[in-house]
Amino acid sequence: MLPEPSKLLDMCRPVRQILARVGDKWSVLIVMALRDGPRRFNEIKRAIGTISQRMLTLTLKGMERDGLIKRTVFPTKPPRVDYELTELGHSLRRPVEELGHWAIEHEMHIAKAQQTFDRDAA
Repeated sequence: MLPEPSKLLDMCRPVRQILARVGDKWSVLIVMALRDGPRRFNEIKRAIGTISQRMLTLTLKGMERDGLIKRTVFPTKPPRVDYELTELGHSLRRPVEELGHWAIEHEMHIAKAQQTFDRDAA
């Protein structure tokens, strides 16, 4: 049995920041870009395509802070930096992939609902 709505919201407050991170479109795309192993910054940027360098930097730092990715600097000239999912980051893969499958499965329904809404709002 679920608690009453006001208590449910109070229970959600501590995880809002976490949900914001894992629900962010860039974080989701980074998880998918790193699912098969480590990548360098520019490889991630190319895999995502539409992300700015600044946004990728900020998102990677946030994900590293949250323990979702690991940043490894190799002492070469110039330094090489790889990013990879941590164990915690890999545990996020399944829900992200399932959400992606859900979105693909329902894309046409959502597009139709949007068209209906836009038509009725006009």
